[in-house]
Amino acid sequence: MAAPLKILFLSAEVVPFAKSGGLGDVGGALPKFLRALGHDVRVVLPAYRAIETDFYAGRGGYTARTEGLLVPVRGQGRPAGVLEGRLPGTDVPVYFIAERNLFDRPELYGYDDDVYRFAFYSRAALVLAEALDWRPDLIHAHDWHSAPAITWLATAGQASGFWRGVASLFTIHNLAHQGRAGWDLFSYLGLTTHGLAEEGYGAVNLMARGIYHATLVSTVSPTYAREIMTPAGGAGLDGLLRHRAYDVHGILNGLDYGVWNPATDRRLAARFDAARLEERAGNKRALQERAGLPARPSVPLVAMVSRLDWQKGLDLLGHVVHLLLNGGAGEAQFVVLGSGAAEYEGMLAQLAGYHRDRMAAFLTYDADLAQLIYGGSDLFLMPSRFEPCGLGQLIAMRYGSAPVVRATGGLVDTVQDGVSGFSFADYTTGAFWDALQRAIYVYNVDRPRWQGIQRTGMTADYSWGRAAQSYQQVYAWALARMRGG
Repeated sequence: MAAPLKILFLSAEVVPFAKSGGLGDVGGALPKFLRALGHDVRVVLPAYRAIETDFYAGRGGYTARTEGLLVPVRGQGRPAGVLEGRLPGTDVPVYFIAERNLFDRPELYGYDDDVYRFAFYSRAALVLAEALDWRPDLIHAHDWHSAPAITWLATAGQASGFWRGVASLFTIHNLAHQGRAGWDLFSYLGLTTHGLAEEGYGAVNLMARGIYHATLVSTVSPTYAREIMTPAGGAGLDGLLRHRAYDVHGILNGLDYGVWNPATDRRLAARFDAARLEERAGNKRALQERAGLPARPSVPLVAMVSRLDWQKGLDLLGHVVHLLLNGGAGEAQFVVLGSGAAEYEGMLAQLAGYHRDRMAAFLTYDADLAQLIYGGSDLFLMPSRFEPCGLGQLIAMRYGSAPVVRATGGLVDTVQDGVSGFSFADYTTGAFWDALQRAIYVYNVDRPRWQGIQRTGMTADYSWGRAAQSYQQVYAWALARMRGG
């Protein structure tokens, strides 16, 4: 068994406290499984509006720490408070950096001063560790929001006896979001450092800084680790990533099977497992009823749950759905749940209006409906332009819905074409349509093979327990690097 480590875990999103995407799922799950391996993990994120509101209303089980922080920015101490909670069902401490001017806002992101907000949070997390007199062995920072902590640790932090020798791992969840600012950001943090070629004159790129300064770097799937080292997938940072190629590790995200379990999920109309696939039919009936579609058990029910964004392949989807519902592959139904760009919401609303008896579009987010879609659909679409890891295909497989995915990033690492789902390589409507036609053909004419695909997906091991073991190994390598090993 590996020696227990002290791990300072920095993520701008942590389920159930704050989430806008997959980062929150990782932030809420991975620390729990690292703790199960015996490590002392402490999580830090900002005290967003909902967190402070719950604290003052006496909800959520939060307590206020007595340590008042003075966070050094612009050469002086800026005060911040600290709230403390626990990851639900665990003894993992979660600390919330409270600064109402920066974090008491309606949304998590989308403000002109975002880089300064998260630079403050990153620096405050380090000050908090000192106030607690808790020196971590390693800092695990996620995406650009916490990259300033990595940058400070590798520069000014090396003059501090408290921080000298602490290793770091920087995890890239989505390279497209980089956190750009002017050189003034380093004055804000009190840093003196050189520019990077990827930044341009007078500019700071926090994603690039995290990659450059971290002891080791990871991404959320092996294929994405390779894709981001190419000009097509590197978002301008492929050269820097190739320079650090020896230090970049791809680790698939996982699912918490205690949460994502169709045999116990009370949000389903009927619970089932791989040995009782026939029970799954109750969810299909319930989904058809909820969507206002005819209850036809033999007709393939195709679905999508997604943020409606250009990354997700929505420019391919419209043409393919129109072909599907016009009978291009036989009879079919389609249900979509998601919100996002107005152009895609409008497209889906128009399609649903035109194909009223075969399609339903829920242009919102509804967690309970999402579960019913995973548990009741036959096919689940993810035609992503790029997908660092993807969570939807993992949930779909776990719940017996065969994914049809583009072979990119974590999708190609998790979905085996014709074995646990269906995939296509070229980013074209033709390739997508061919894959969907193949899937529907198997559904219609070869039921034993279809059920084999369902069972393969349901019984595959994409658990966080497996992923946590991989992170534990990378932590050991990072510590060895810091110690000259």
